Amino acid sequence: MPHGRHKPMNDRIFKPNALFDGLHLQRDAGFRISNGRIAEIVDATPQARQLAGCVSPGFVDLQVNGGGGVMVNTTPTPDGFLTIAAAHRKHGTTAILPTVITDHPDVLDRAVQAAIACIGQDGLLGLHIEGPHIAQARRGTHASEFIRPMDERTLDCVRALRAHDVPVMITVAPEAATTADISDLTNLGAIVSLGHTDATAGEIDAALSAGARCGTHLFNAMSQMQGRAPGAVGALLASDAHFGMICDGHHVDDRMIKLALNAVAGQNRAFAVSDAMATVGGPDHFVLYGQTITQADGRLVNSAGNLAGAHLTLHEAVKRLVDSVGVSLGTALRMATSTPAAVIAKPALRQLVGQRIENVIVLSEDLATTTPLMTIL
Repeated sequence: MPHGRHKPMNDRIFKPNALFDGLHLQRDAGFRISNGRIAEIVDATPQARQLAGCVSPGFVDLQVNGGGGVMVNTTPTPDGFLTIAAAHRKHGTTAILPTVITDHPDVLDRAVQAAIACIGQDGLLGLHIEGPHIAQARRGTHASEFIRPMDERTLDCVRALRAHDVPVMITVAPEAATTADISDLTNLGAIVSLGHTDATAGEIDAALSAGARCGTHLFNAMSQMQGRAPGAVGALLASDAHFGMICDGHHVDDRMIKLALNAVAGQNRAFAVSDAMATVGGPDHFVLYGQTITQADGRLVNSAGNLAGAHLTLHEAVKRLVDSVGVSLGTALRMATSTPAAVIAKPALRQLVGQRIENVIVLSEDLATTTPLMTIL
């Protein structure tokens, strides 16, 4: 944008078809821009410039394994992280937690150094460590040979991240991390999320009491809910913990998503995650653990035909939540913006006012496209 264009914008009110302020969807409001940021939400005037679509803060994704042809595990470098962030930004996701899954300890060490090196750049929020301290019985696509109990090496990685004030989410299973481990991680300032677990409801309750406060991709890779055995799913839903869900129509049936959302209605505990792999903004296949993962009809499968991550963006998740699950647009946008921002304790990402215009998006009326606001003004 040529120098000098920002000044006229400061003197004008913009009126979109809809405006998501971080909590509520408004249909009759406008907004004013000052110094490259959304300065305030105002009553729209007849002179306001009309904008088609819905204006919203950019999406916040707390579980991103890859994008742009790159995987965190295979390219745990600042350049790799930035490539992944750029691939998701093209689809409206302006803040991500790069996610390193179960692997050799050296891979985690490199991912930690990359997160420290590029924290804050292009919406890189920190690091999500998903495994290796998970249950063999619920490992999913995670490599069996690297799964192990919580150890000092991982704790040192978390200490290093927190010493540099880098946010950390770490997914563990009670089978591989004791309540003392969970308490230690929580005291370090890490967000402990429970997942890839076959734990009983009682074991999940104990982990939550020790400081865990989130669930990783609810329903997937965890003990299921039954009448007399609530499992991880039931215990998480019955708690006050937040939980992520992969809303791609392949990982979780839409009816189960609706049931979970009904169970926590009005609590803003559920958030959408992409669990995205390298195929988002990249080729239709990639290599993980020496095995080729291929996209077929929107699903990522390994050579055995099993799901191996997701080919999904949060934009697509929002559209599916509205079109297929039947939630309101406001609810879907909370799940993709303000709720994950609250989980990661980033209040600046939770609301429209104060957002830089490069981190504000415009969704088309049919939700088919997202466009950066700054390219429209």
